[in-house]
Amino acid sequence: MPYAILAAVLVIADQVVKLLIRSNLELGESVPFIPHILNLTYYQNTGAAFSLFRDHTWILALISAVVSVALVVVMVRRVFRHPAGQVILAVILAGAVGNLIDRVLFGYVTDMFQTVFINFAVFNVADCCLVCGVIAMMVYVLFFYDKLEKAPAGQEAGHDAADPEG
Repeated sequence: MPYAILAAVLVIADQVVKLLIRSNLELGESVPFIPHILNLTYYQNTGAAFSLFRDHTWILALISAVVSVALVVVMVRRVFRHPAGQVILAVILAGAVGNLIDRVLFGYVTDMFQTVFINFAVFNVADCCLVCGVIAMMVYVLFFYDKLEKAPAGQEAGHDAADPEG
């Protein structure tokens, strides 16, 4: 349950930021957010990361929906039993759902963060969740999975056997 709350809070944060951008900036308008580092730029992305698959919104929405359902199933079945794995899944789920909401409601994803110091794609909170979550999942699986998920017999991963609460 706390993992669902985390995902919900991140989705709400993503949607609130997007609403503020759509309400306060004109399409293409850019204002400094962190001077010389980050601008807020209202951009409508009909593609995926880096505008890949541009104008294939419904295909991307379908993929996002399938991925979101798969993530919920993985979380409910506790494929990753350790809390770290569950948190990472919740973060990835939030990113997928945040962008799915935009695709379904508007036919595009609202992006707003634009780096000033390098030429990089404009992105949003959900994108940050997806990228950070996927990187964290790769690190988790590569370096921590065996240690945290494959607990000794009689001990559930992520919990101390001596602790009666689990």
